[in-house]
Amino acid sequence: MKQISFAQAEHQNKKKVTRRERFLAQMNALVPWQRLIDALSPSYFPNSAGKRGRPPI
Repeated sequence: MKQISFAQAEHQNKKKVTRRERFLAQMNALVPWQRLIDALSPSYFPNSAGKRGRPPI
């Protein structure tokens, strides 16, 4: 078994950043998620009080 060089060892630890990961990182930097959730929650979850989904028949 051959010993790997420093350059090879350094290259093995680097992971390729996918387009999806880059996009999600940009979205996290741009969008104030908590303010968006607070603004949307009254219309999406009105008076839910812990209840979710359609009530059983």
